[in-house]
Amino acid sequence: MTEKQISSDLLVIGAGVAGITAAVEAVETGLNVILLEKRPYIGGKVAQFSKYFPKLCPPGCGLEINIRRLRSNPMVKLYTQAEVIAVSKEGGRYKADVSLKPRYVNNRCTACGDCVKVCPETRKNDFNYGMDETASVYIPYENAYPQKYVIDAGSCKGSSCNKCVDACKYGAIDLAEKEEVIAIEAGSIIWATGWEPYDANKLDVLGFGQFPDVITNVMMERLAAADGPTHGQVLRPSTKQKIGSVAFVQCAGSRDETHLEYCSSVCCLASLKQSRYIREQYPDAEIHIHYIDVRANGLLEDFYGNVRRDDKVHFHRGKVARVTRDPSSDKLIVEAEDSLSGTIMHKAVDLVVLATGMKPTVRELPLDASAVDGNGFLISDGTGIIGCGVNTKPKDVASVVQEATGAVLKAIQSIKGN
Repeated sequence: MTEKQISSDLLVIGAGVAGITAAVEAVETGLNVILLEKRPYIGGKVAQFSKYFPKLCPPGCGLEINIRRLRSNPMVKLYTQAEVIAVSKEGGRYKADVSLKPRYVNNRCTACGDCVKVCPETRKNDFNYGMDETASVYIPYENAYPQKYVIDAGSCKGSSCNKCVDACKYGAIDLAEKEEVIAIEAGSIIWATGWEPYDANKLDVLGFGQFPDVITNVMMERLAAADGPTHGQVLRPSTKQKIGSVAFVQCAGSRDETHLEYCSSVCCLASLKQSRYIREQYPDAEIHIHYIDVRANGLLEDFYGNVRRDDKVHFHRGKVARVTRDPSSDKLIVEAEDSLSGTIMHKAVDLVVLATGMKPTVRELPLDASAVDGNGFLISDGTGIIGCGVNTKPKDVASVVQEATGAVLKAIQSIKGN
């Protein structure tokens, strides 16, 4: 491990939509920016979406525009596979120690794919939430940036195999690459580390992990995506057959003191959007949405109204008690309360989608003035570290973009005030 010192006006931690937006807005005001991302690609969770609501357009368009802005501006420096391990402050400036994990593939890579053809090892594809596999040397997704391969150290056999090294005619693979530590000094920090879906394995009564046809909302996004494990065809995971009926379970683990006590604000709209995916592919499919309250803020109420008028989409107010499987038919049985009729209902469906909530990926910062609240969301300290995106509270993409722009204004004030 080596260490080098780098100085910048602004450090942005996390290169999802929040971090990318903050970085491109900041450099266009004249600030020098360093952008860090712990994954081997940028774009965050939005890169894994099939479509945005309410227009149901693909997210690649917006990402591509901002990635082009990043690439064309020399005042922003991007580091992927970078994770902050310590932060300190002295004389009005921050210092962040950052671990750069080895990619094992350098900038000579042309993404030709020759290394993949000879790689004998495989890994679970985390971009598709483990629903398929890739070779140990892989590009995270088709339009990933940086557009170069990365090697999974956990599954690669290293120099004892060496087949990818021998196959690469550009000398782009270095299996001896080591972790590096760099020290970054900056006048302000924007913390935009995003979110993770709540662990559905903790929701044992809902059948996730027990029945393969119980999936989460983020998995549904990948099934519906053209670059997903089924190339956009939503099929039953257990049989790879077409779907005739789906149940969406809202607030799966949310608004629940034993799991997530808060509402994640976008889950209802995500399920409404995903009901459109099903209707587009299966015009005769019956869709059941089990909800506590449907929340669609502002103009998104129109989107909810349009879905509600669909006679193939049925709304049931009440919590789902459990999900079981009928061994005689292999259908999933959703047992739920219908609070409007005062009855207990049992619905047989082909697929169950759990609308799991959003957990912030914020760690407690090593600064006395910084904190996270009781649910793990970042509270900005008012002295230069600025929270941005879903790590401050759950919100949709449009709200994240607005907050990122505001975070840059706060950062400028902090930098100019030092």
